[in-house]
Amino acid sequence: MTVKEIFEEIEKRLAANPAKIQGLNAVFQFTLSGAEAGTWQVKTEGGKAEFSEGTPHTPGVTIVMSSEDFKEMVGGKLNPTQAFMTGRLKLQGDMGLAMKLQNVLM
Repeated sequence: MTVKEIFEEIEKRLAANPAKIQGLNAVFQFTLSGAEAGTWQVKTEGGKAEFSEGTPHTPGVTIVMSSEDFKEMVGGKLNPTQAFMTGRLKLQGDMGLAMKLQNVLM
């Protein structure tokens, strides 16, 4: 599955279960390197999630990692905390928002 397909799948899951992000008004930015390098954003507002490629919004938190590690993390093979502690995942911005990221991705 490509990174873009993963984001499309997450968007569908959140549309089917908006309670997961109810009350979460934030912009999460993913800056990925490697085979599928690029920048994606997830904007949550009013129980809805909007995904976009590029940087149309000002992010509250930016997650920097390789596209390979991102796929492993979303697939449950890479623990986000362990990835952060070992430097495979870097955060810029609001750490509190980063802690809420699991509700968006899983």
